[in-house]
Amino acid sequence: MHRCLDVFAQMLRESRFEFERPLAGLEIELNIVDSYGEAAMRNAQVLAAIAQPDWATELGQFNIEINIEPQDLAGDGALRLEHDVRARLNHADERARSEGGHLVLIGILPTLRERDITEGTLSANPRYRLLNEQIFAARGEDLHLAIEGVERLDTHADSVAPEAACTSVQLHLQVSPETFAAHWNAAQAIAGAQVAVAANSPYLFGKELHRETRIALFEQATDTRPAELKTQGVRPRVWFGERWITSVFDLFEENVSYYPALLPLCDDEDPRAELERGRVPHLHELTLHNGTIYRWNRPVYAVVDGVPHLRVENRVLPAGPSVADIAANAAFYYGLMRVLPYDERPIWSQMSFKAAEDNLAAAARHGLDARLYWPGLGEVPAAELILRRLLPMARDGLAKWGVHGHVADRLLSVIEGRCLTGRTGASWQVERVRAQAGSGDRHEALRGMTLEYIERMHTNEPVHTWDV
Repeated sequence: MHRCLDVFAQMLRESRFEFERPLAGLEIELNIVDSYGEAAMRNAQVLAAIAQPDWATELGQFNIEINIEPQDLAGDGALRLEHDVRARLNHADERARSEGGHLVLIGILPTLRERDITEGTLSANPRYRLLNEQIFAARGEDLHLAIEGVERLDTHADSVAPEAACTSVQLHLQVSPETFAAHWNAAQAIAGAQVAVAANSPYLFGKELHRETRIALFEQATDTRPAELKTQGVRPRVWFGERWITSVFDLFEENVSYYPALLPLCDDEDPRAELERGRVPHLHELTLHNGTIYRWNRPVYAVVDGVPHLRVENRVLPAGPSVADIAANAAFYYGLMRVLPYDERPIWSQMSFKAAEDNLAAAARHGLDARLYWPGLGEVPAAELILRRLLPMARDGLAKWGVHGHVADRLLSVIEGRCLTGRTGASWQVERVRAQAGSGDRHEALRGMTLEYIERMHTNEPVHTWDV
């Protein structure tokens, strides 16, 4: 890893990276349920039925993932991206039904029970088994999940399987080495606002917790630190970070300096020899290690068609509720990322890193009811910050991308609609379950809500228009 890091530093100095224009891509994780809305451990069968290379396994047997190729958003590109995702998901869902499954876009499956999250429900991929063994070897004790929200969850697990409960949308943005730090810092600054307006994970194991419980769950489910190392200040493997950066090298250097390797797998490639021969090294060990450190905004180094590039991978968003909602969340992010990194007086020069971290925590806990800090406004309700300050920026950013005005208006009107109504996927779920709670059976209420959610998801109407 140290050799890879040295070669990476040399490549950054010599500007060996491809960057012609910003490209946007995404990954979407989904849950598989049966006809009753319960988790279905059938990802191997469903993937075999889908039989498409852009689909892959995820950690749990009730998860799968689709990868969407990076593309230009200019013109009606954002609209074409949405239609492409819908078409692929519709095809996949049709194939899943042939195997007795249904696909669900949601941050945490509300009907998930603790018995669904065991080592036996991990996907068959040997890498997941090795990751599980290494994390628990590092911990030396069972995993303690403790989340205090509207209700309290306090339980233990003997594997990393609870991480599989977290299903997200990851947004990728290809950037130049010179502008990487500005883009990463900007993404960190807006993470709280993203989560507040997109929250979609209020339930875990039958408990109502945070509006975006996935944030706390993911942080705890992959924690390799026993209690004494936490008290000593050892960094967690899922974290927001601790400072604004000046180069992408800062993040990879932190990875090598602060984190032991979880997957001690070495490739035959000698990166220095490859570089000296005029070839592009893949930096296998550095990238494998980076994949086991779960920053909410993660740096990505990749080689495509023999050319290296850098991406910011934005990981804070939950999946769902509809493809229209996902497209709106993406447009909001990409719009802001076309403006904030290029400001003469950058946002990260006006606010502390701790304020950005606190914003994410508040947004995860309270959703649109959170109060967030923003320079020039102070601490304001999340909806007010988004409506007054961030939406105009995002609209300006989409125009700079070259997105057609009517496409940008349609997508950003979804974000605006959530702010005006106060309705996110999380608030809709909670309202529906509370409306059905008279029966006294929480799981039945969750199951009924989940089936209704799936039905509405297929209409592709944005969640702020869903009635209760």
